[in-house]
Amino acid sequence: MAVITLTTDFGWKDPYVGAVKGAIYNELEQVNVVDISHDVSPFHIAEAAYIIQNAYSSFPKGSIHIIGVDAEHTVENKHVAVKLNDHYFICADNGVLCLIMSKLNAERMVEINIHDRISSNFTTLDVFVKTACHIARGGTLEVIGKPIKSLKNISGIHPTVSENKSYINGQVIYIDNYGNSVTNINRELFESVGRGRSFELSARSEKHKQIFNRYSDIVKFDTPVAKRDVDGRGLVIFNTAGFIEIATYKSNPLTVGSASTLFGLRLDTPVVINFNAS
Repeated sequence: MAVITLTTDFGWKDPYVGAVKGAIYNELEQVNVVDISHDVSPFHIAEAAYIIQNAYSSFPKGSIHIIGVDAEHTVENKHVAVKLNDHYFICADNGVLCLIMSKLNAERMVEINIHDRISSNFTTLDVFVKTACHIARGGTLEVIGKPIKSLKNISGIHPTVSENKSYINGQVIYIDNYGNSVTNINRELFESVGRGRSFELSARSEKHKQIFNRYSDIVKFDTPVAKRDVDGRGLVIFNTAGFIEIATYKSNPLTVGSASTLFGLRLDTPVVINFNAS
């Protein structure tokens, strides 16, 4: 049975998610429709890219992923269908696949050209659904689009490195449910540029000279519980996706606070890692 996932910035209050699901089931009775997220910040491509990159590979090969973020069809925002790593992605050509395609090459890519057969201004409901269901039935990409060789890249998704490799400039691209702030700097880049040198990570008023692998690494378990006082303390870790994350231990935005609320870290907040001379 085909699997179609949905990642959008629609939220849950409005009828859009239900309408998309209804349209899919109206086309295909036997299909699994899975919500990845509908809480992407409106039009925030980098946030959507982070979410889809770290979710899609958990699904079976051949799964179809609709990404409805900044998806209005215009002359500058074309619609594409891409086969990548044995998965299919249907989205606007707005840079949302940049993170995935930084390491993997697409097997096939087409610019969707069925818009003249559909009359609607809700393209995720109509064009994306029609395309997804066509693929789910075993249809080829070439039937619904013309082959293309490249996709749009956008600034901000990838960090920059100084010419002498003395620093990395990045930014916050995702804030999770706990208020932890995920940067676009991954472990691979950090280690290749840093080469074991000491460093200082700066994000607004936050300064850190150590990166942990787990949240609990900040806890001194040989200290009595009553004297630990670590809840809400800031730390930096490599998260499960391999990205540098600025966090607080056992964070809760409603009680002890979070990296976002306590340190003023928002989407697009600059993050700089300065390395000391070796």
